[in-house]
Amino acid sequence: MSRTDLIADAFTIIRNAAKVKKDDAIIPYSKVVLKICDILKREGYLENYKEVDLGKFKNIKVYLKYDGKKCVISEIKKVSKAGRRIYVNRAKIPSVLKGYGIALISTSSDILTDKEAREKGIGGEYMGLVW
Repeated sequence: MSRTDLIADAFTIIRNAAKVKKDDAIIPYSKVVLKICDILKREGYLENYKEVDLGKFKNIKVYLKYDGKKCVISEIKKVSKAGRRIYVNRAKIPSVLKGYGIALISTSSDILTDKEAREKGIGGEYMGLVW
């Protein structure tokens, strides 16, 4: 089975695991997904993550973070899709829930949060949002 959009698959797996209150989830490996996991951990949405080798393929095991019984990730959504890419310039970088969430922007230098992209003054592809 081939996967066309690993980021959307990873977001769906995390969203479903959070809804059924699982402690961890295994998502497909890619360098971009690993960078997104790093950002989510740094911003406090994930407890931790690590690379695991299950059979033939590498995967990423993410440990979800909970505040009491409620998952810290209320919503995780892919904005730019394979059939319709959404690009934002530096003046129109979106703010998610007036700063309570984060937007993931893929720039020419790296994948950044909306705050980091505003500080650096660069735009890019609007990949997704988390709150």
